Amino acid sequence: MTCSGTCGYAFEYAKYTDLSRFGAFVTKSITREEREGNPPTRIVEVRAGMLNAIGLANVGLGRFLKEKVPQLEKMPCPVIVNVAGHSFDDYIETCAAMNGIECVRAVELNVSCPNVKDGLTFGTNPARLKELTAQVKSVLPAKILIVKLSPNVEDITATARGAVEGGAQVLSLVNTFTAMAIDIWKKRPRLANVTGGLSGPAIKPIALHMVSRVYRQVAKGAGVPIIGMGGIQYWSDAVEFMLAGATGLGIGTSLFVDPNTPVTICQGIEKYLEKTGVEKLSDLVGALQI
Repeated sequence: MTCSGTCGYAFEYAKYTDLSRFGAFVTKSITREEREGNPPTRIVEVRAGMLNAIGLANVGLGRFLKEKVPQLEKMPCPVIVNVAGHSFDDYIETCAAMNGIECVRAVELNVSCPNVKDGLTFGTNPARLKELTAQVKSVLPAKILIVKLSPNVEDITATARGAVEGGAQVLSLVNTFTAMAIDIWKKRPRLANVTGGLSGPAIKPIALHMVSRVYRQVAKGAGVPIIGMGGIQYWSDAVEFMLAGATGLGIGTSLFVDPNTPVTICQGIEKYLEKTGVEKLSDLVGALQI
């Protein structure tokens, strides 16, 4: 599936790939109020990845319901709406609005954006995350609730456990790492926001480790699936994440290189299954021997 924030609201990538081949389409983050986001420069390419400090720029809940939902109703694959906020009320009102939208299969709580003020308030505090998850789930009985975890924490298993105890039915991890780049000629940060979120192949080994830890220490025992993400570019990357414990896979930065990446990855996995004699894809999940 796509990672939130990398592919717009619906059909922006439709002419570059076959969306019907996707496991799911994840929208960019939606907030209760419309947001302009951070000033430019907001994206910087770095070695083996990129930094972004978009700042959750989006049309807001009202315009999303009016302008974007009619497009999502035509999507040829399941739709997951990513929701962000600054307060309990922000999350609750926006998520409650998603409960009655038939085309929305699940809601992903973005509690881990490092590019906005207070963006990590919930994502780094297990107790607050548990409370937020519980309150959101109470207004979202008809949808699957996914919580997207921040890697910018001391112990990601603690926040994972908080989300699961609060009622999360799926975990997605990881979001971007707080990072920066410097223009050596201007002696200034290359991003107007100073710091941004690092994504791409550079973060894959760390993301893989975090998925493995959360799977073994939290998710497996709780029966909660994981959507693994963080630098997946090739089919072999995807297989690594599944072996580490991921059931679903999120493709983000690689979409900027090749929007058809999810399709080619699926084709590569199919060949891998044939070559290794694995009958069911689910047999790979958590099969890592440690």
